[in-house]
Amino acid sequence: MYSLVRRLLFLLPAEQAHHFTFVCLRLLMRLPFVKSLCKRLFVVEDPRLERAYWGIRFRNPIGLAAGFDKNALLLDVWEYFGFGFVEIGTVTPRPQAGNPRPRLFRLVSDRALINRMGFNNDGVDAIVERLKKRKSNIVIGGNIGKNKNTPNERAAEDYVMCFEKLFDYVDYFVVNVSSPNTPNLRELQEREPLKQLLGELQRRNVAKPQPKPILLKISPDLNEEQLKDVIEIVKQTGIAGIIATNTTIDRQGLRTPQEEVETLGAGGLSGAPLKGRSCEVLQLLRKYAGNGFPIVSVGGLMEPADVCRRLRSGADLVQLYTGFVYAGPALVKRSLKQLLREEN
Repeated sequence: MYSLVRRLLFLLPAEQAHHFTFVCLRLLMRLPFVKSLCKRLFVVEDPRLERAYWGIRFRNPIGLAAGFDKNALLLDVWEYFGFGFVEIGTVTPRPQAGNPRPRLFRLVSDRALINRMGFNNDGVDAIVERLKKRKSNIVIGGNIGKNKNTPNERAAEDYVMCFEKLFDYVDYFVVNVSSPNTPNLRELQEREPLKQLLGELQRRNVAKPQPKPILLKISPDLNEEQLKDVIEIVKQTGIAGIIATNTTIDRQGLRTPQEEVETLGAGGLSGAPLKGRSCEVLQLLRKYAGNGFPIVSVGGLMEPADVCRRLRSGADLVQLYTGFVYAGPALVKRSLKQLLREEN
């Protein structure tokens, strides 16, 4: 059935289809029978799927990645599509429109997306008000970033503001310094800026009566030495884990003609072409970080086999975005069913 829905949605420009889907879901999910139907169709409940990290219980290890519900508009919906957790954001202190449209594109032959959204969001205050009203108890992560016009030397102020305002309303935090769509943001991944930023957030965190996990989201475009540096900094600052990976600026190996890709312009690539690199980064992180260090893997998870392979390769949790766009909510259910079969 989703193949028909996708065919219709793909007649619309990508960002317009995304907003249209959100409008439909907000209307349909007000109807109790629709929630019941979705729960029957997409939810898998089994204690063997439960995970516990940082004192947080996850119903299952599959989450919705940041960027999909960045403005926390559907917080009470995602549990009915089988997700074990959802990450909102990237959230910035002040609202911002993001980059000019069009800024989201499908590469259908590659089962991929290119986006240069640019941290478009309603700002932390509006998002906090939505979080206050949520009814679902699904685990929620808060992905935080800086406003485009905030210089890097003052970036920590933006991250701290989002951290403080979101603290009472999310279960964990993600520091996003790896998006390719905010000018100079990736410079914050360099050793000294990253160490200072994470150190400041963690100092504030441990001063709280009940600190919350802070994770770092990294780029797939880091080399092996840079990944070693990241692990060292993460351990020095005492943050809780890593999310690997964000989108890539690499365009190698695509089926879509090069001239068509060049016409679309800059942006981060996600989906099937990222599968190999995201898995490679995961394996390198696990190699150098050792066991007992939580890693969330995201990027190129398009089939149940991809999900199972990541979890076997050292991921503790996984997140979907582009795979959810192309395969629909059945991907969550099929992946969880396969996980249960492999455990038997």
